[in-house]
Amino acid sequence: MWLEPIQHQLTRGVTPRALALSLAVGFGLGTFPVLGSTAILCAAAAAALRLNHPAIQLVNFVAFPLQLMLLVPLLRAGAALLGAPAEALTLEPLLLQISADPWGAARLYGRATVGAVLVWAVVAVPSMFLLSRAFRRLLRRLPAVQGSQPEPVRGRP
Repeated sequence: MWLEPIQHQLTRGVTPRALALSLAVGFGLGTFPVLGSTAILCAAAAAALRLNHPAIQLVNFVAFPLQLMLLVPLLRAGAALLGAPAEALTLEPLLLQISADPWGAARLYGRATVGAVLVWAVVAVPSMFLLSRAFRRLLRRLPAVQGSQPEPVRGRP
């Protein structure tokens, strides 16, 4: 079957815990509110935390539509958090401001982006933890993952 090589690459040498963490971090970082940065963030997180690179990038790719859906709400929340006018974050006012005052538009968008990252961090970090636990429970039930390295059982010698 054509899925077997992909399944092997995603589950090779990982425990359900490590794979669950890879999926959760990939999903969380995949919603980071700066377009074009998530692949680099996921690669850095995978290297730093010794996570499964293909799994984290796959989930990052799957999370892209959610990143797009969350971008404007996060920018508006970030603008409100740091005192930038949120109404200027729609397309027409932003284009008018860019043509009238490019530096002012950059400051407005920059401040909103910094605020969006702060709001994202407050929501995403606990969400990644919860997702990791949920993915771990799910993955323990999959026979393909159980065939990889066994996970030590806590509380038993």
